Amino acid sequence: MIKMERRSRRKVIPGKSPRQPRMDMGNGRTPRVSDQPSQARADVVTERPNDVIDQYVDMFGFAGQAILLDIDGTLLDLAPTPAGVLVPSRLQATLTTLWKWTGGGLALISGRSLKDIDSIFAPLELPAVGGHGAEIRPTVARGKVMRPKAPLLDERIRRQVLQLATRHVFIEDKGYSIAVHYRLAPELSGALHEAIASIVAGLPNGAYEVLPGKFVIEIKPIGFNKGTAVLELMEVPPFKGRKPIFIGDDITDEAVFAILPDIDGVGFSVGRLIPGATGAFGQPADVRAWLARIASRVAEQ
Repeated sequence: MIKMERRSRRKVIPGKSPRQPRMDMGNGRTPRVSDQPSQARADVVTERPNDVIDQYVDMFGFAGQAILLDIDGTLLDLAPTPAGVLVPSRLQATLTTLWKWTGGGLALISGRSLKDIDSIFAPLELPAVGGHGAEIRPTVARGKVMRPKAPLLDERIRRQVLQLATRHVFIEDKGYSIAVHYRLAPELSGALHEAIASIVAGLPNGAYEVLPGKFVIEIKPIGFNKGTAVLELMEVPPFKGRKPIFIGDDITDEAVFAILPDIDGVGFSVGRLIPGATGAFGQPADVRAWLARIASRVAEQ
């Protein structure tokens, strides 16, 4: 059984009882956690009782909570191409409710650009971190975007990576980084990784890093990532002073799991138990169902 330190729940919301809503997973999909230490990326996730994640959520008052959510593979099911993802209408309603309930303390944390995030979730706009930390938007009220000093991609990289494009290999140029998507041709994984490694080897040492993901390889400048962006986000209103819950699924999300202890946060992964995560959901549908239950309980208060 995972041991969890109990924290104070004495958060008072104007017009509401100090007692926070209890999230009961009911008979729906069950988040799963592992009894084994998370040492390998391919950890087997085993069944656990429904109240494991409920207990952890119940420790926090949502008036002082921040909810940070990765998109692809966490909130949304993966698609053959980045543009092919689908956003269920119920998810939009759920996110809107939780954004309001947390006083604006809900943000999307993604490798996608802010423009792309807004396009996917339109007409809904939420606080977000885009481009693995290249863009940070703490609030949508004023539309202010914080941009760490992320240099534009070296033109030599762009030219070489674009040559890897085929009918089944899609190149996504984000300006400050470039990604190679090969979900339609998984058999090319080895060749593409070798090609990317060769490109990076010809660049100044320590200037760029390669981010492997689920059927995607991305090249970006060093100096920022999702973890550094979350640290910055949590220092500005409406996130400042809140305790974050982060949910992510991929290697690029490990940077966030690593810094959660520094900001009194808790993390859950999807599909596998990522190092630093307290528990794991089985798939994005489980995450959406869990968030919907939280939103429905909030609406009852």
